[in-house]
Amino acid sequence: MKLALSADFRSIVLHETPLLDVRAPVEFENGAFPNATNLPILDDEERRLIGIKYKNEGNAAAVKLGEELIGKLGKEERVAKWKEYLTQNPNALLYCFRGGQRSGISQAWLDEAGVNITRLKGGYKAFRNFLLEQTQEISANANTLILGGRTGSGKTLLLSKIKNAIDLEGLANHRGSSFGHFISAQPAQINFENNLAYELIRFDAKNHNNLVIEHESHNIGRAFIPKPIYENFMQGQLVILETPLERRIEITYEEYVISAINNYTKTFGEDGLEKWANDVNAGLDRIKKRLGGESHLEFNNMFGEAFGKHFEEDGAELYKKWIEKLLTDYYDPMYDYQLRKTSIPVIFRGDSEEVLNFIRSMETI
Repeated sequence: MKLALSADFRSIVLHETPLLDVRAPVEFENGAFPNATNLPILDDEERRLIGIKYKNEGNAAAVKLGEELIGKLGKEERVAKWKEYLTQNPNALLYCFRGGQRSGISQAWLDEAGVNITRLKGGYKAFRNFLLEQTQEISANANTLILGGRTGSGKTLLLSKIKNAIDLEGLANHRGSSFGHFISAQPAQINFENNLAYELIRFDAKNHNNLVIEHESHNIGRAFIPKPIYENFMQGQLVILETPLERRIEITYEEYVISAINNYTKTFGEDGLEKWANDVNAGLDRIKKRLGGESHLEFNNMFGEAFGKHFEEDGAELYKKWIEKLLTDYYDPMYDYQLRKTSIPVIFRGDSEEVLNFIRSMETI
């Protein structure tokens, strides 16, 4: 019986199809797709040894070595894990790197065990190429509204209310500033690109008039938007969110102090508060050169004073004074300078409600 193949990659994205990835763990860590689970047919060492055998003696010798390394017990263990996964995800598809021997053998073993599964034609490589092509095409054709505004304006909060928006910082798991990292690690660069492709394909399928993104730099933490895609995004138009300084201080305090400390203490327990403070100080060190030595020392002292009174009544106000100075002395001048020199046209300015209504109105034009 001929075992089934599929190359309907767009359907995988739109239906959030589960994927059974039988590549080696090291391959999966370097890059994978959303909704993929790694249950490898070969572990890293087995893959390495078989690769050497293939290079030196050819395919037949490599296959024979694979059979010897895995053995009957290894085969049974692998099939049992795949069957358990497929019981929970009966519509899953199967792939290896090129859709060749590893996924073909996995599919045949499952078929022997009475389980049918379709594998991806061309495997990981073909699906990855499809995603890259779609990212380029959709970003080039989309009318982009770029949401700008000074740090702490609440741009991410506003994006969450817009159905035709893509949260690039969310995909990068980073808030896009020197203090913007989260406890959990950022995705691998390939995963960031794959996740972005998924979001763009979903956006494209809904036939929106405009794509809304935040005004980001090329890099979001360690993740970077590929240059051609970034240039496509920046062909859009700017919508500036204007938020009073007092409100920006409150938003920043809530996100970078209250919420951040809660996350740190949930993760690290009693050590969480100290770890949070160390990371804030590391953030200050990252901008030391741009601040200058004297200003860097002043910011350090202000934060140290606030942290020293963290549990006292005036601790919150000291944090807010530090935030206010950071916004007005560092972030605002930098953003205003970047806005003055940008060639992207500004088509609207307003507060949160006005900007939200404007963006929604652009969908009806």
